[in-house]
Amino acid sequence: MLIPSTTPRQTPRHEQQRTRPTIWQIIHIDMPLLLAISVLSGLGLLILYSASSQNMLMVSKQCLHIAFAASVMVVLAQIPPATYRRWVPVLFLITLILLAMVLVVGHRGKGAARWLNLGFMRFQPSEMMKLVLPMFLAWYCHRIHLPLSGRTLFFAALAIALPALLTAKEPDMGTAILQAAAGGSVLLLAGMSWYLMAILISGLAIAAPIIWHFFMHAYQKQRILTFFNPERAPLGAGYHIIQSKIAIGSGGLFGKGWLHGTQSHLHFLPENSTDFIFAVCGEEMGFVGGLILIALFMLVVVRGLQITLHAQDTFSRLLAGSLTLTFFVSFFINIGM
Repeated sequence: MLIPSTTPRQTPRHEQQRTRPTIWQIIHIDMPLLLAISVLSGLGLLILYSASSQNMLMVSKQCLHIAFAASVMVVLAQIPPATYRRWVPVLFLITLILLAMVLVVGHRGKGAARWLNLGFMRFQPSEMMKLVLPMFLAWYCHRIHLPLSGRTLFFAALAIALPALLTAKEPDMGTAILQAAAGGSVLLLAGMSWYLMAILISGLAIAAPIIWHFFMHAYQKQRILTFFNPERAPLGAGYHIIQSKIAIGSGGLFGKGWLHGTQSHLHFLPENSTDFIFAVCGEEMGFVGGLILIALFMLVVVRGLQITLHAQDTFSRLLAGSLTLTFFVSFFINIGM
């Protein structure tokens, strides 16, 4: 009779190497996502260098911001999702209080109170709320039975409306819209029915006149009217939009070349290193360069959605999906500026 050997089978060296975790797996960083963001950041720095008239100080500051953000990313990636889920209600309450404090003691600049002055730095709670709000709604949806009911949708809509209205009152309508989009994406991913979606859209339509008359300033109304018809005031409110369209159109297929833009360098474009930087890209890199930039953004979005599909629980899935969709809305709005 043959007696089976009790000696464990030796694993071939190539199999050991195959199962050994990489450094990126150890620190919980997705390599394809990191690569897409790195290439996008590098291209952004090149465009910023040209748009800022080769201002190395501005580029250096942006490099510091990227390095700081990367460090924070690595640190936050080490925290288990369960820890976020446990602390997010407290974090949401604190951020909401900070938003209310901005309206009372906030630092005012360019006609808006959006920052809290901490002495060594200025802090913008509305930007933090763009992340905290979807986290809170993901926690809320994780605790209830999905899909959403009318009652749960009401409380979720209230959680979205409160910070969005506080942010709009600063005034910062753009960030308020992004906050609402971040929260709305969680509800969409949570499986909101067409019936509840119709109710929500109807509620927004009813609230639109109230927001227009009581929450929006004259310059914000002017921006919306100009967006629909910039030619109504070609030398006034519509001048900047028209000039940005001229800059993008003059770039043609391959552009005028890096550092050779005229609309931006001759100061036809306002805020050419921030709000209208895509016009600088279109002028210097042309239609092809603009497509490459958009493709890089879409690579980040697609990879984010792939990560969403492989999330292990409802909280992680809703949070990853909502942050990905918020990123998409952010770049879409800023390019459409």
